[in-house]
Amino acid sequence: MKSELYSKHAEKYDAAVQNNIYNAHLERPSLQAMLGELTDCNILDLGCGTGVYTEYLFKQGASTVTCIDYSQDMINLVTNKLGTLFGNRITAYAHDLTKGLPNEAPNSFDVIICPLVLHYIEDLSFVFEEIHRVLKVGGYMVFSTHHPFADFECSLSGNYFERERITETWNTVGEPVEVTFYRRSLTEIMTAITSNGLAVTEITEGKVDEKAKVIDEKTYEHLSKNPNFIFVKCQKMA
Repeated sequence: MKSELYSKHAEKYDAAVQNNIYNAHLERPSLQAMLGELTDCNILDLGCGTGVYTEYLFKQGASTVTCIDYSQDMINLVTNKLGTLFGNRITAYAHDLTKGLPNEAPNSFDVIICPLVLHYIEDLSFVFEEIHRVLKVGGYMVFSTHHPFADFECSLSGNYFERERITETWNTVGEPVEVTFYRRSLTEIMTAITSNGLAVTEITEGKVDEKAKVIDEKTYEHLSKNPNFIFVKCQKMA
């Protein structure tokens, strides 16, 4: 996830996602709706960003939260904002998820949350192999990622089933920033999950909150009729 959006512009990004349409009024409420009871759970926040989800997880009763993000700048924000509040109940460190989860023990997490991260990773199979390893039996993961249908609009090859590296310019923080991610098929996502011992138990395409209409009615209307993200819940059965 080597983009200045998550390093140089980390503080601007933190401010932007607190109440913007895509994060605050589409992604977060849709993914949070997939979470069950979190009281006394040990949770892994993969791609924790600025700690918005981490704070929510503690408010829902989480016992501990381990925060991992590629960007040290993001981890610094998490530590500065939440470290004093939650003390030794929170662990936060920078790490490249493509290298696995070597610091985490097998069967150690009740829940894993991974918001808008997987489209930055080329090989999903290894990631889900590691997720299976660190989840407790009966534990589950919820994640959000780019919707394959929406991403196909930026395909360079015209072949939906071909994984492609895409570079776009986003204006999330009020100025153009280049971001690179991987476009892939739904089949590739599902295969990465199920071939590594996880069972898909729920899939949704999210729902934009009506509060977004006040921020930008045109964007609200578009997201009400067109998928942008996909949300998946998968469980370790054995």
